[in-house]
Amino acid sequence: MSQSTRKVNVAVAGATGAVGGAMLDVLERRNFPLGELRLLASERSVGKKLKFKGEEIAVQLLSKDAFKGIDIALFSAGGDRSLEFAPAAAAAGAVVVDNSSAFRMDPEIPLVVPEVNPHAIAQYKKRGIIANPNCSTIQMLVALKPIHDKVGIKRIVVSTYQAVSGTGAKAIEELQQQVMDYAAGKPLTNKVYPHQIAFNCLPHIDSFLDNGYTKEEMKMVNETRKMFEDQTIGVTATTVRVPVVYGHSESVNIETKAKITAAEVRELLRNAPGVKLVDEPSKCIYPMAIDCAGKFETLVGRIREDESIANGINLWVVADNILKGAALNAVQIAEVLIREYI
Repeated sequence: MSQSTRKVNVAVAGATGAVGGAMLDVLERRNFPLGELRLLASERSVGKKLKFKGEEIAVQLLSKDAFKGIDIALFSAGGDRSLEFAPAAAAAGAVVVDNSSAFRMDPEIPLVVPEVNPHAIAQYKKRGIIANPNCSTIQMLVALKPIHDKVGIKRIVVSTYQAVSGTGAKAIEELQQQVMDYAAGKPLTNKVYPHQIAFNCLPHIDSFLDNGYTKEEMKMVNETRKMFEDQTIGVTATTVRVPVVYGHSESVNIETKAKITAAEVRELLRNAPGVKLVDEPSKCIYPMAIDCAGKFETLVGRIREDESIANGINLWVVADNILKGAALNAVQIAEVLIREYI
């Protein structure tokens, strides 16, 4: 971020939540050129003070009148609040970057990962809103974009292993409580998830649809096609919740239009934006969820050719779902906005 960049006024809607807090952390770590920082949340959080760069900032009420003088509004307050308040923020002159699923598939609203389709940001002028994709889609496409640009991708088969933090604070508490109860020999109880999550894997994220897939799985299908601007790409997903606190992991198998070797993929990803190559399996070096927590990069490893088809590649992709999967991606969009558009 250039020090000469003009300062902009930013509002964070949902500032007291996990992603809202991460947005503040990212703004600070990236030395974002802030003028005013306005923290917004629901009535029960009004007056609460959050620390930013050593100062305490009081939380204000998220309302339709809260965006006067704001240049960029970062939303992570849930889909219903986004539908209610994001248009009001845009009408007040702010550009909204929304982290919920409310606007992702709206044809008039760009769905953006800066490493993947930054050109789409220009479409914000239609409605004043830019959508942040689903966390699991973001990290997959950061890894796949250089390959898609080079040889084209015909089909993607992805299985995800997603951390409980993607569900929220209560899910983290449930996992931790179940682990403690297990160690103490007590019976395990579950409220957040339909089954025990400790020492278990749940092949069930979000609600099931008529086609047998979950909403989370179809998000990955539809968002990939929208951002790659190609409705012909075959995508099938299985999304699984695992007993990990932070960091989503993904097994990704792709069929490319032209042949590419594992060595060529490694070379492409070694210098790809937002990617860190972690691929020395002979030394037991590969991406792991415990290594990605707090990191901005998407970690990629276990790169190998799929010997069952002519043009197949396997990858293992890991990223911090709260950072690159949400807060960091939103702030990166804001950085492009101030550099090129506002």
